[in-house]
Amino acid sequence: MRSDFFKGILHGIPIALGYLSVSFGFGITAVRAGLSVAAAVGISASNLTSAGQAAGVEIIAAGGTLIEMALTQLIINLRYSLMGLSLSQKLDRSFTTPHRLLASFGITDEIFAVAAAQPGRIKPLYMYGLILISFIGWTGGTLLGAAAGQALPQMFTSAMGILLYGMFIAIIIPPSRKSRSVFGAVLIAALISLLFKYVLTGVSVGFAIIISASIAAAVMALIAPIDDEEDEVEEA
Repeated sequence: MRSDFFKGILHGIPIALGYLSVSFGFGITAVRAGLSVAAAVGISASNLTSAGQAAGVEIIAAGGTLIEMALTQLIINLRYSLMGLSLSQKLDRSFTTPHRLLASFGITDEIFAVAAAQPGRIKPLYMYGLILISFIGWTGGTLLGAAAGQALPQMFTSAMGILLYGMFIAIIIPPSRKSRSVFGAVLIAALISLLFKYVLTGVSVGFAIIISASIAAAVMALIAPIDDEEDEVEEA
């Protein structure tokens, strides 16, 4: 059983290293938005979602409401529930309900991808090892970035703050190249976001994110839906 835990840690080391650099950028961004080091680390420790955290910090900096925050997080993080449902088909019988609830906290895009690629059934200790090392990388990077954001010159922290946005670009480019539907959704969301940025400036950041994402997803679902056969091919 211990071997499953250490196997999870071993498989999660590359994820942790990637998270370390990206969350460093988040830590800097959070401090620049006026949050303390403790608040930045607390966000990373309790909400493992890079896109959700970045959007949340923007809403906090803009003085948004709790409703905006809740709806934004719901839309951005809704995909994790789908990942959890998919991953549940590979779980070992020892994965009781308490184990499922605990492991669900740590499901991210990268952790899901690694776990789903494993042959055979997944045991609780494997998931805990995979999640633990990734969690350490994410929160550790946030701590280092937030501390650096308070100590380093403004010019340097401004440059490092781009890391988080670079990660977003790295996430959307590969699927956009493979799927016209994804590319269309990204393009529509970007155009609507620009509209809110430069024309409809009275709309808050939180609702701008919610509206942009919802409209882009709805439009592409209507004009270019992905059928079951295509979805199965992409998953394979």
